[in-house]
Amino acid sequence: MDFLDYTYYHNTVLEWSIALGIILGGVIVAKILYWFTSTIMKTITSKTKTKLDDLLIDKLEKPVILIIIIAAYYWGVSYLNFPKDANGLSIGLENLLFKLATFALVIDITWMISRILDAIVEEYVVPIAEKSESDFDDQVLPIMRKGIRAVIWIMGIIIGMDNLGIDITAMIAGLGIGGLALALAAQDMVKNIFGGIMIFLDKPFKIGERIQIDGFDGTVEEVGLRSTRVRTLEGRLLIVNNSTFSDNTVVNVSAEHTRKVVLNLGMTYDTTPEQMQRSMDILKEIVIAHPAIETEDASIGFNAYGDFALGILFVYRIKKAGDILQTQTEINLEILNRFNAEGLEFAFPTQTIFKKEMA
Repeated sequence: MDFLDYTYYHNTVLEWSIALGIILGGVIVAKILYWFTSTIMKTITSKTKTKLDDLLIDKLEKPVILIIIIAAYYWGVSYLNFPKDANGLSIGLENLLFKLATFALVIDITWMISRILDAIVEEYVVPIAEKSESDFDDQVLPIMRKGIRAVIWIMGIIIGMDNLGIDITAMIAGLGIGGLALALAAQDMVKNIFGGIMIFLDKPFKIGERIQIDGFDGTVEEVGLRSTRVRTLEGRLLIVNNSTFSDNTVVNVSAEHTRKVVLNLGMTYDTTPEQMQRSMDILKEIVIAHPAIETEDASIGFNAYGDFALGILFVYRIKKAGDILQTQTEINLEILNRFNAEGLEFAFPTQTIFKKEMA
């Protein structure tokens, strides 16, 4: 008896080989199609005016190739002969193989639909959001894209499991019974989601703005439904749970109109009243001359007799468009230069010790 005539699971070795050959042939055809789309089709679509065809080719080439492999698998399994019931329906191994093929096909179609919708959003919706003046759509759009993908995949998995013969109704009922335990376990996640919703509604900050929260200082890079990504001043990426914004005070640094700077200058006790007045006049002149300072909001006054110095309080505000660190440097250097030029001396901690001679 020839080896190819041996029977295994109701089919000869030859029939198993032919089925396997059909599947391998499908894989080869899929590889050829992948090469064709990667080289020729992408070259053709790159010359068109619209980017939608480039996106569709890029996003659909893998799902289409997978469909070819699934079709070859289905064809190869159909070539084999397995026992059937009285109604001519497949039973046993053949039924399982067909169900696996159907499940894979449903998942692949779900993948394809998800990618098509993502390509449409990227081509038509994203440019509209980028052109709009409001930042709200820029924050909501990523969440909507993730939400739509999640809904599509959940529906696809449910349909696929239903085709496998799993009782979805009983599963949903079981989830309902365990819903309370799940809600208790996921209460932190729910709290974060509600925190994300409040961020979108209240708008305490926008993407690209600098904020201070819970001891951290950085720029907002992305606002998600569960967490927010903040790039700290040190360059580190900080993942902040959205519930943190509900439980803590948020300081929006970028929203400040001006930056308040307070200087306490100490003059020596040798300073005359005329020199004190001249010191304050110099500070007023510096404020008026500097373009980055809000002239009207500056405050200058002789406010204290300290332990070792006569105190001058100097309060000024830097305009929002000004470079805060550079402006402070320029103001401090100007104070130092002007005071030194006019012989006005700054005080430093000193002690005077009186020694009493004993008789």
